[in-house]
Amino acid sequence: MTLSDAERSALIEAVRTAARDHVLPRFRALSPADIASKAAADDLVTAADLAAEAYLTEAVARIFPGALVVGEEAAAADPALPSRIADADVTVIIDPIDGTWNYANGLSVFGMILSVVRDGETVFGLHYDPLNDDWVEAGLGAGAWLHHNGRHRLRLTPRSPRPAAQLFGMIPIWLFEPGRRPAIFEAERRLARVSSLRCSCHEYRLLAQSSVDFLLSATAKSWDHAAGVLIATEAGGATRMLDGGAYLPGLSQGSLLAARDESTLETVQAMIAEIGGTIEIR
Repeated sequence: MTLSDAERSALIEAVRTAARDHVLPRFRALSPADIASKAAADDLVTAADLAAEAYLTEAVARIFPGALVVGEEAAAADPALPSRIADADVTVIIDPIDGTWNYANGLSVFGMILSVVRDGETVFGLHYDPLNDDWVEAGLGAGAWLHHNGRHRLRLTPRSPRPAAQLFGMIPIWLFEPGRRPAIFEAERRLARVSSLRCSCHEYRLLAQSSVDFLLSATAKSWDHAAGVLIATEAGGATRMLDGGAYLPGLSQGSLLAARDESTLETVQAMIAEIGGTIEIR
């Protein structure tokens, strides 16, 4: 079941309002007291993350009364929260600021992510850019669309695949177990270019526009990937866990590969298998 037009519009406007009222006013205006670390020194949370997530949690409760809401910061406080996604009728997953390290350090590469999961399946995904007030969204079976300021929209479709030596991918090497990093470095040597934006929102947007060829992620956290996997597949791409399984919104462990098309996914997966087998997370 997809969203109604009213539900979709209400969610998008809630995200735009959260950006306008809570995220943008604090950008490049945070004090040291507004920034804290979570699981690692560079795993940051800011006052803007907390305020935007609180606002969106309340907004979602009005749009979908009784829905499970899984926010990144709520999950940091209650690590068992994502395990409830599989059994919930409706779940709304929120990353109030994706790319928080960038945001906290004044870099303009951050976004906001929201997805809706019904009966364990993602039916709506949104990747929003607060600075430009534009977004990529996808509905299950409805395609992926790039919206500019709510006035113009473009359907995203894949381009022809490229040979392995010309592939451009996104890999956050520092998130992988140190013993597996040599395999990543060897993969880099065989590819045209490998980079990382420290921002799943914009990396998936680039993938959906065929500007990059693949993303290899060290974790499968739902606030980073539920929306992006739907957007990628609705834009003609392919996704798979490196162990061969399908991505599910409730997953948190395992390496996820997303590519602009099935052929590219198979090329990258075969390369990884040849070099170093399954790549584990830290």
